[in-house]
Amino acid sequence: MSLIPATILTGFLGSGKTTLLKRVLSEAHGQKIAVIENEFGEENIDNDILVTESKEQIIQMSNGCICCTIREDLRETLQLLAAKKRKGLLDFERIIIETTGLADPGPVAQTFFMDEEIAETYLIDSIITLVDAKHAAQQLNDRQEARRQVGFADQIFLSKTDLVSAEEVDALTHRLKHMNPRAPIKAVHFGEVALKEVLDLRGFNLNTKLDIDPDFLKEEDAHDHDHHGHDHDHSHCGHDHTHDHGAHCHHPSHQHSHGHHHHHDDDVKSFVYRAERPFDPAKLEDFLGAIVNIYGPRMLRYKGILHMVGTERKVIFQGVHQLMGSDLGPAWGPTEPRSSKMVFIGIDMPQDILRQGLEQCLA
Repeated sequence: MSLIPATILTGFLGSGKTTLLKRVLSEAHGQKIAVIENEFGEENIDNDILVTESKEQIIQMSNGCICCTIREDLRETLQLLAAKKRKGLLDFERIIIETTGLADPGPVAQTFFMDEEIAETYLIDSIITLVDAKHAAQQLNDRQEARRQVGFADQIFLSKTDLVSAEEVDALTHRLKHMNPRAPIKAVHFGEVALKEVLDLRGFNLNTKLDIDPDFLKEEDAHDHDHHGHDHDHSHCGHDHTHDHGAHCHHPSHQHSHGHHHHHDDDVKSFVYRAERPFDPAKLEDFLGAIVNIYGPRMLRYKGILHMVGTERKVIFQGVHQLMGSDLGPAWGPTEPRSSKMVFIGIDMPQDILRQGLEQCLA
């Protein structure tokens, strides 16, 4: 039996998760989807779709979808659904888990890695975060949970962009990119988003796509070349505004964001590390192991495609918090420049320690 893909849907209160889900559930897409809702949500899917009064916690819907509310633990719910599927009592091809507005998606994602039984049945596809453009600035300023949800995302959808000015959308997009340059950001209206943009995004695949926003890299490079012409020094523009070096950014969207892009020093930040020299596998493994042990709770998502001594193949690693997986990827192409690139997203991560440590792991 092939693994059942799982999508984790998270997002700010009022950002339209329920609208998006309703659309996914009611659309005649011919896919059988099981939706798991965290019961303590302030905004449950409306009763016109669900009969929540019934004792049964799994509801079969007319278009073949299933909806179930978690009263217990996610793990138990996933096992229950899998057992019913095996016995032929329920038929579904994938699941979507809606977390509440204040939930941290980390533990939800970890459930799929840590529990063998779950890992043998389900495969986590991606974490999608919905951001309410109208209230985002306030929510990001006030709530770490909101910032964490952005850091975890494989895909960010901006809702309610029609209610704010283009400048505000621009400034918000900029801010989100600094927190998470991995996740594409897309404006959506009233949950009107094509299913193919929600499902099978493969954000957790150990693949050779690193997907870092090119503008973000341009910005980092511009800042670097100003100084030293190489990659391994200074905290990069937009990542550490304690010295406020927003002035060094050469990026068109800075010009018209009226200084908005650097009056927030968000605690969720990202940085990219690149190296031409290959890594020493033993040193790197020790170092990453130690870093994940110490800073794991603050590390939201990280991924790398590495050039390692001793193998002609790319080495891919990625992780969530303390859980890290790695794999051998395809061989480097005959003319392909071999280099390593990593992206780390986390809360107040010690960039200098990471950079210096990684430098010392180079062969």
